[in-house]
Amino acid sequence: MKKGTVVAAFLISTGAAAALAEDPPAMFGLTPSRNMVSTETGVPTDWDILSGKNIKWKQKLGSQTYAGPIIYDGKVFVGTNNEGERRPGIVGDKGILIAFRESDGELLWQATHDKLPAGRVNDWPLQGICSTPYIEDGVAYYVSNRGEFVAVDVDGFADGNDGMQDEQYSHEMDADILWIYDTIAELDVFPHNLAAGSPLVVGDVVVATTGQGVDEGHINIPSPLGPSFVALNKHTGELVWESAHPGESILHGTWSNPAAGVAGGREQIVIPGGEGVVYSFAPDTGELIWTFDTNPKDSVWVLGGKGTRNNIISTPVFHHDVVYIGVGQDPEHGEGPGHFYKIDASGTGDITETGTIWHVGGEDFQRTMSTAAIHDGLVYIADLSGHVYCFDEETGELQWMHHTYAAIWGSTFVVDGKIYIGDEDGEVAILATGREENLINEVFMEGAVYTTPFAKDGVLYVATRSELYAIEEGAQLASAE
Repeated sequence: MKKGTVVAAFLISTGAAAALAEDPPAMFGLTPSRNMVSTETGVPTDWDILSGKNIKWKQKLGSQTYAGPIIYDGKVFVGTNNEGERRPGIVGDKGILIAFRESDGELLWQATHDKLPAGRVNDWPLQGICSTPYIEDGVAYYVSNRGEFVAVDVDGFADGNDGMQDEQYSHEMDADILWIYDTIAELDVFPHNLAAGSPLVVGDVVVATTGQGVDEGHINIPSPLGPSFVALNKHTGELVWESAHPGESILHGTWSNPAAGVAGGREQIVIPGGEGVVYSFAPDTGELIWTFDTNPKDSVWVLGGKGTRNNIISTPVFHHDVVYIGVGQDPEHGEGPGHFYKIDASGTGDITETGTIWHVGGEDFQRTMSTAAIHDGLVYIADLSGHVYCFDEETGELQWMHHTYAAIWGSTFVVDGKIYIGDEDGEVAILATGREENLINEVFMEGAVYTTPFAKDGVLYVATRSELYAIEEGAQLASAE
């Protein structure tokens, strides 16, 4: 595949990529800052998937679901695998991005990506698409299981074939691909297990991590110069900049996501690396602004990530000139001490010694994959061990801790004065925001919830590992099982 698979001239002539939608950009974390706080209201706190109470609709997904849901232009987007075989004629293990109609859940189209021939070392079986898209101006950007940056038309083929004319899957229910950039073929990236980055668009560049990591035996880094961070022109898919940080210092893989904000008078993209260092780059050039090592000096570096040094899977949050970030490891490595930081993002160079505003860690905070929500002077963050923490934004003092007694992979979602958080046992806990612990409800979903809930127009969307639910006050699912 030629670099970028450029279709810019066609897009400009047809206006496909510039077809303005009424909706603002949609993404994991709601805004480029990635702060998990929504302005929606009227979201239900009680529902029953068995009786259908407050269930507007539900749809079958694959057998493992980690990306989305997000809503844009009347459509709900979810990344999953092909175990649900929703698109007739496509069978076997694939990576799938599905678009459902927001009003009734009808399947509109799906993007399909075959598995890499290398197998589990680069493309773990049954993991599907783990990248939540960034969507704006009618285009959805995501990273496929094959390590590709992909841009697709949110309307599929309903408005014609607006991009590539030689899609492998080109049925009316398939995705209309505008461009693809293959980081493995073009940049010698070696994703470990899976490329899973959720992109961010800042100006004209789309930025994401690549999954760059170690080999199957966890004994070396096959492509140390392969970039962990890549920025492409959002219109053409052409490479704008790349960064091979941290090179041979990667512990395991590079699976976090970028956040954007302004601090010290500079626009920044902040991206955690696979060795536990947070990097700040200038969005348009990739110039390095600052770095911050989230691990103590006495932490033990072990290739494969099983030492006391943690890498970073959670997404940073940019809020009021500071960055919030937690550290953790692959959940297969189990529980262990972690760290959570509030970092002053106005510095330059190595700010490890000078940038910490406050920090919690060790026995007070466990390894995490979750992203924080900062609201009304409080910080809400979960860890893999099932704890939901509430910290004072200014001091870092713990206000309360709630234990779900199940592993948490998703993030705290704050909406309408409540915190929604799913867990591996298939329960969604709903807590009141504020300085006192107040559990409002716990709802059983019949399947592990690895994703983060999303709300739009009073409807709550929750994806379990195999089902997508639209939950609305007063709704009743007629065919509830």
